[in-house]
Parts: sequence; C-alpha cells; structure tokens
Amino acid sequence: MEPTMQGTPTPARRRRRPRPALFATLVAAVTALVASLLGWPGAERAGAAPANFTHPGVTVSRGQLDFTREKVNAGAQPWKGAYDQMMGSRYASLSRTPKPRAVVECGSYSQPNYGCTDEREDAIAAYTTALAWYFTRDERYARKSIELMDAWSATIRDHTNSNAPLQTGWAGSSWPKAAEIIKYTYGGGWPNEARFATMLRNVYLPEIIGGSHSNGNWELTMMEAAVGIAVFLEDKGAYDRAMQTFRTRVPAFIYLESDGALPRTVPKQNLDTRQKVINYWQGQSTFVTGLTQETCRDFTHTGYGLASISHVAETSRIQGEDLYLTDVGERLRHALGFQSRYELGEAPPGWLCGGSVDRGLGPVTEIGYNALHHRMGIAMTNTGRYTEQSRPAGSNNLFVAWQTLTHAENPA
Repeated sequence: MEPTMQGTPTPARRRRRPRPALFATLVAAVTALVASLLGWPGAERAGAAPANFTHPGVTVSRGQLDFTREKVNAGAQPWKGAYDQMMGSRYASLSRTPKPRAVVECGSYSQPNYGCTDEREDAIAAYTTALAWYFTRDERYARKSIELMDAWSATIRDHTNSNAPLQTGWAGSSWPKAAEIIKYTYGGGWPNEARFATMLRNVYLPEIIGGSHSNGNWELTMMEAAVGIAVFLEDKGAYDRAMQTFRTRVPAFIYLESDGALPRTVPKQNLDTRQKVINYWQGQSTFVTGLTQETCRDFTHTGYGLASISHVAETSRIQGEDLYLTDVGERLRHALGFQSRYELGEAPPGWLCGGSVDRGLGPVTEIGYNALHHRMGIAMTNTGRYTEQSRPAGSNNLFVAWQTLTHAENPA
C-alpha cells in the first residue's frame, strides 16, 4: 500500500491489505520483535554473510539471466525492447577503448573531472558487455568486458579529492557485477582475474568500507559497492561490515511513522537535536511515511539512494537472506510509492518541501517494484505506473543500468 495523504498529514487509516502484503508485513514485524528481544543494534539484524556465496550473485543471478535470455530470444516485451536499447548504446560497443588512469581525481559535482566519467562509464561498459555475452554467447563481448576490467586493474592506484568516496562507490558498484558474470559464466579464460580482485581489495574497498558522514545516497552507494565487492572476493568480514552499515543507514534515509516523532539517525553523525535532524533532512520538519532524507533536496539524489537500497536487497536475497521481508522492504516500498506520486506530476502539498519538489527520479524503480509487487504481490499503483511508463529503463551513466532488461517481471 502506498501513501495517499493530501494536504496536512493525518494519522493513516488502517486498510485491509492484500494477503501477500499482510504476510510480508507480519514477517517484518516478527523479525523486528525477535531482533529487539535478542538485543541486536537498532532492533534490526544486520545481514550475515552466507556460509557459501552464490555466483553470479551481485544484483542479478544466473536464474534471472536465464529468464531474461529466454524472453529476449522469444522477442517478448518489454525485454526485447530493453535488450535492443542496451545493444544500441555506446556501452555495448565492441570498438570501445578503455581510458584507465592511475589516479582518478573527482571534486564536488566531478569538478575537477580527471578520469571520473571515464572510470564510471568503462565500468558500466564492462557490465553491459558481460550481459551482452550472456545473452548472445558471442565471445567478443566477453573479451571486451575482460579488456575493460584488465585495463583498469593494470593502472588504477587511487581516488582523490572530495568526491573520492562517492566516485569509488559508483564505479565499484558496476565492476563486481561485470566480474561475477564473466568469472562464473565465461569458459574462455580470464588470466588477469586475480589482479582485478586485488584492485577491488586494495584500491576500492578501503575507500568505501568505512562509510560516510555525507548525505545518505553516498553511504548507500558505497555500501552497495562494498557488498558487491565482498561477494566477488568471498570476503565474509567485509560483507558483514558493509551490511551492518547498510542496515543502520536505511532507517536513517527512509522515514516510517513507526520511527516516532523524528527520523532515525546514524549515531556517528551526532544528530542529537531536533533542529540538527531537520537541517539534515533538507529543512523538512514534517515527517511522513515514505519521505526520504533527500526528498527535499531533489528526486535525482533520492533515486540514487533508493537504487542502492534495492541493489543491496537483491544481492542479499540471492545470497540467501531476503531483506525485502524486513523493514528494508517496508521502507523501500513506501519510499518508491511516495516519490513516484510526485514524479508522476501530482502537486506537492505546502508542508512538503515548501510546496515544491525537484523531480528527476531516474531509472531506479524496476528492481524494487519487481521484488515487492511481482514476487511478493504487494499493490504498488504509483510505482507501477511510473515504472511501466518509463520502460525500457536505461542507464543513469553513474551506476544504474538496464534494469528493465534484467529485472522486469523476473520471478527468479
């Protein structure tokens, strides 16, 4: 059920929920109660690393890839249209030349931009060509993906300047998705795979694993990258640490009425007064279910955070723990619905962001919508309208790419 409040917010009336939604809510409630009784931090259990990692297992699984490949080969929509979009993009080009740098320097809003765009887009291209390999079985795409990964693993040594953590998170979210597909589905060999793993471990992971004090989308993207890298490296310690940070950050990014008068906070940020919290939430002083910490900044940055939440939840589900059945799923579905309402054009009430929102959510809803609506059966009218009218979802040219292709109505 998505928020439907108009004007001044009032306590939500109880509605009869569809059975799948009721079941999911009961599971989440029981999980939270057990967590509270056991004394887990924040009354929520952080995701634990699996005994054995599943591969490929970063955001997309082999079963999901097989489902998509079957649909594309059958010419079914929306997958065939999404496939054509991907294959026609610059990221799928077999003539692409990688542009690695030893030091990628990224300032605020990528100014200066010394290798920032090149790194992000080469990483997306590596993922794109890995997908192209899987769907076509044309080895040229696998070799192109390997060429891109090898070029960077032979060169990069550091990220610098103020946006270094975010840049590392953006690029670091795409690299392991590409590497997982190539390592575990391509039989033609990858001689420099160990060097690529060393790059992820030594250049990327140290920059992101400690988290961020900045806006929520930073830490969520960084944890997405850290979780993905941990899966590829089969590093249980890094996986647990990243997931613990993620489970603390999600409640501090998306508000639920059950949180109380004020949103949750991340303890290390010392947001210990009401005014500090309001300032951090972009001056918003009325808190309603589905609002995010960056809603009143703009929907684009809000979308970055929601994308990373869905990516981590999807990876966790593949690895054996379904976070959609916890408060993560509850928060995500409300946030997707809340933002989608206004993205679709509804005028915001005066109490929300002073009556004006900066739209531009982006291609970020497909994974969460598939998980919560198609797999779990939860009605998500606004999110569904936005998702379906935005198909095929392409790339935001940062770290999100081809989600209609890989996740639309995907049951796997």
